Amino acid sequence: MINIILCGGNGTRLWPISRTLMPKQFVKLFDDKSLFQLTVDRNSKVCDKKFIVSNAEQYFLAQDQLEENSTFLLEPIGRNTAPAIALACLALNKDEIVLVTPSDHLIKDEKEYEKVLNKAKELAKENNLVTFGITPTFAETGFGYIESVNQFDVKAFHEKPNFETAKKYLKAGNYYWNSGMFCFRAGVFLDELKKYSPKIYNASLNAFNNANKDEIIRIKYDDMLSIPEDSIDYAVMEKSNIVKVVPSNISWSDVGSFDALYEEMPKDKDGNTINQNHICIDSKNNLVYGNERKIATVDVENLIIIDTGDALLVSKKGSSQKVKKIVEEVRKNSELHNIHLTGYRPWGTYTVLEDSDGYKIKRIVVKPGQRLSLQKHLHRNEHWIVVSGTATVSIEGRTFLVRPNESTYIKAGEVHRLENNGKLPLVLIEAQVGEYTGEDDIIRLDDDYERK
Repeated sequence: MINIILCGGNGTRLWPISRTLMPKQFVKLFDDKSLFQLTVDRNSKVCDKKFIVSNAEQYFLAQDQLEENSTFLLEPIGRNTAPAIALACLALNKDEIVLVTPSDHLIKDEKEYEKVLNKAKELAKENNLVTFGITPTFAETGFGYIESVNQFDVKAFHEKPNFETAKKYLKAGNYYWNSGMFCFRAGVFLDELKKYSPKIYNASLNAFNNANKDEIIRIKYDDMLSIPEDSIDYAVMEKSNIVKVVPSNISWSDVGSFDALYEEMPKDKDGNTINQNHICIDSKNNLVYGNERKIATVDVENLIIIDTGDALLVSKKGSSQKVKKIVEEVRKNSELHNIHLTGYRPWGTYTVLEDSDGYKIKRIVVKPGQRLSLQKHLHRNEHWIVVSGTATVSIEGRTFLVRPNESTYIKAGEVHRLENNGKLPLVLIEAQVGEYTGEDDIIRLDDDYERK
């Protein structure tokens, strides 16, 4: 069985922890492991291989968190789950059984999970499309539901209900939360997709046939854009007559809100999440997250307090679903929805130390053997000061070394590149000066990582 891991999604309901370029599945929230890493570890016990579907920006995050090589398919833009799964299945033997999982779910009862997967695998071998229905523990209005009959047969899929309807579902006992996990033969899914959503199937087939297939499968932008956008539920599962559901009581959470995150994190005797930076005076039942500075609370209860250095969120527990509205406001006039103070790149990281009108100061770390793209900027000059390691610098065709406590200067418009040919990380301070210092003022002329 092959585990297809879907890495799309930005997790906007967990802003400011989750950003477009560091979404929640890659944030190390649990014992210094990310949800992505926990997904890989969990499914490696029952699956022979991993097949990861990701966008190009998140590929390097996923690769850095893997302990062994995996097959990657990179999408230039997202078109929802039906195309993503179709493209992955097209790369596999049609008789291969696949387990499709999101990368951002938490499952704590792994023994029961293995039992559930074994049952799903049995049903998939009989050429069924199998979904996993999470046994509901309360009347949840934020999930879709699956209605079952005769234990494993699906009667209907239901949209997110209102509270009264959710209570009826809970009482009935044959309604399950839609987990977004699936199991089937690759060829059976493609046949059903072709039958019920032929436009998605044909466009996906064309995109896959035109893709670059070296070590990584890279779908071309225009081909991806031509695929109709739709979820696997709408495109196939709600239309097919060979769908089965496996009831799953596996201590599952999609960690889709701060209220859900609070339930999963360890807490002290007063119900506050454990945080070494939290100074607590008579405060109870609070989610406190922050790694960069002290957070002090006095006489407060049932709050969500999230500090990420460049953004602070304070909310009542029970209201965290409204965070998406905050993200909509943030998008209007800043990049805070997109990236943290520390940005992760395939060559290393950069951390913004100060950002003001006319200048920006960064700390840049380049991994051994890596180099930035050959590039130029139209609106800023750059000063590089090496702190540790040795930088190999190219400016306008001239290449030279810059050692600790030495510096160099790049004028706006000059073609340049930074490399670390040493065996230790290269650390430098970059001071940008100019009328515009945004991250999109980069014209890449050559790039080892095929970014545009």
